[in-house]
Amino acid sequence: MDDRRGTSRARGRIRSVRLVAAASAALLALLVSACGGGGDEGTGGAGAVKPAAISQEDLTKLPDATTYGDLPGAPKDPGGDGTGTVLHPKQDLVVYSQVDGEPIAKLPTRQVGSPTWVPVIAEQGEWAQVLLPTRPNGASGWVHATDDAVESATNDYAVIVDRDAFRLEITKNGESLGSWTIGTGKPEHPTPKGRAYIIASIKETVNDYSPIVLPLSYHSDSHETFGGGPGTVGIHTWPDNSFVGKATSDGCIRVTQEALDQLVKLPLGTIVDIV
Repeated sequence: MDDRRGTSRARGRIRSVRLVAAASAALLALLVSACGGGGDEGTGGAGAVKPAAISQEDLTKLPDATTYGDLPGAPKDPGGDGTGTVLHPKQDLVVYSQVDGEPIAKLPTRQVGSPTWVPVIAEQGEWAQVLLPTRPNGASGWVHATDDAVESATNDYAVIVDRDAFRLEITKNGESLGSWTIGTGKPEHPTPKGRAYIIASIKETVNDYSPIVLPLSYHSDSHETFGGGPGTVGIHTWPDNSFVGKATSDGCIRVTQEALDQLVKLPLGTIVDIV
């Protein structure tokens, strides 16, 4: 009688141990999957999604993502830190609304006479979210950034423009390389605030106020057009230094020749953070 009760209790303990072991295994599996140990990591997740094929005819119908373009439906710059990577399309590159989303534009290989370089602000597998040079200010989009589609490079430089302090600073890896007093847009035509970038370097042949103009990806909020162009905001010098520390331009950032000499050394795609 006692032996049977002992045997029964032993079998109960064995069943309990097995149940605890099974529950522990299930909990472990749940924790691993919740931490991303399975799913996306093993299969590549959304970053591994390939874009749908687009015909050459449909590609030509897409609007160009240039300073002359307007993409009101483009995703807005989400802010945050950049990745330090810049991309150059080897051919017309389709821009999507999101990873494997709808095509919204095509990014050409050149912008206003210069090679196109755009800063990457987010990455997801083979996909990269880039800032665009179009209206509205802060427009962005996603590109499928494979090696055969783009050339990539690291850009450690950045420019910070403080409108209130009339200061422009160049940094590399967060370390200051120099700062200068500047001029900005007058109250009725203010220099727009946001994360822009240098889209081109133009040797001036029409006007004599600056030997080189650095157009940015941002546009005037008060000028739809200016001087025959689309109201692109740029960085340039002025015939004299009367602008220094003043808000007298139509939105552009006026700098001294010393500052311009350093700015023209920066790679295209360098972010200009206007605060």
